Amino acid sequence: MEPRFNLMANELGAKIGKRFANVSLAIQQSPLPRATQELVMLRASQINGCGFCVDFHTKDAAAAGETAVRLNLVAAWRESTVFTEAERAALAFAEEGTRLADAHLGVSDQTWAQVREHYDDDQTAALVYLVAVINAANRLGVIVRNPGGSYQPGMFAGLAD
Repeated sequence: MEPRFNLMANELGAKIGKRFANVSLAIQQSPLPRATQELVMLRASQINGCGFCVDFHTKDAAAAGETAVRLNLVAAWRESTVFTEAERAALAFAEEGTRLADAHLGVSDQTWAQVREHYDDDQTAALVYLVAVINAANRLGVIVRNPGGSYQPGMFAGLAD
């Protein structure tokens, strides 16, 4: 599979991409646990079928010390025992926030209450932006057909300001 278009090779695409990376960096530097961030990004990417982002977040999570068992079970987190209650709330939020077109209610009150039980205001803000940003990134990757398999951990480290 060949990409349709290289956004970063285009001057405007690169300019917008840099700003996108800065938003991602702000989320990464938030008090939302990094492991939770990677699990959420991986789950949304799986749902959206973005091979590049699944590759990216699996490899980054593994490089940060995430176990293969947990990474392999993200797709079946409801039927798994390896995630904390806080992570389960974040994964439910990620799924509901990703599947907006499939669920007319969007994020349920029950899921929202579980998120608020486990995350403070700053962590919740980061989680809301994280779900929005990873869904945008997934759409970019799927639209231009960025294939998975070539990502190396840290390869975008210098993209943000």
